Amino acid sequence: MTELFDCRDPGQRSRGIASAVKAVKSGRLVVMPTDTVYGIGADAFDGSAVAALLAAKGRGRDMPVGVLVGSWQTIDGLALSVPEAARQLIRAFWPGALSLVIQHAPSLQWDLGDARGTVMLRMPLHPVAIEVLREVGPMAVSSANISGQPPAVVVDDARRQLGDLVDVYLDAGPSAEQTASTIVDLTGLSPRILRSGPVSAEAIGRVLGLDPASLTD
Repeated sequence: MTELFDCRDPGQRSRGIASAVKAVKSGRLVVMPTDTVYGIGADAFDGSAVAALLAAKGRGRDMPVGVLVGSWQTIDGLALSVPEAARQLIRAFWPGALSLVIQHAPSLQWDLGDARGTVMLRMPLHPVAIEVLREVGPMAVSSANISGQPPAVVVDDARRQLGDLVDVYLDAGPSAEQTASTIVDLTGLSPRILRSGPVSAEAIGRVLGLDPASLTD
């Protein structure tokens, strides 16, 4: 049975996070708040759970799922190598609304879709999400909506679209940013913005010492 917890209430928040952690560790799906939009999440290392996440969204393997982490240090265990540009951007913008695409460590036993050896990583700026992530570890997370529909910025948006496909919904009120994160691809010869979002090209360019226009070419 689907459970809904209002994390603005301290008692419900504690019970809700415990229920979400239990669900994820059992291979089930949860919806949780982040600073950008609500996300539907699963254990990143549970292939069946990730497949269920993609199916719930009506999304194919050609659109692989990103991974949320609960600390800066986690990235070193997930990456083949961490580019200096990634470290600069992490120091400047994590936790926050910036996702980084890097080459993942080939030893990792996960299947996030057809990512061709890459992974999109982000540390969200939301206490509920961070608490869940620190209990569970890296989670495969995508926006909590049916593919092609607007992302959920309140939990009811997610519930209307995903319903009983999700075991636990964590409600923390409206998302702060109400738009998806900026994505920067660091797998090529130079950084490139794949999706514009709350972190601007100008801000990224200042950190990396690059012309913002070169990031969107």
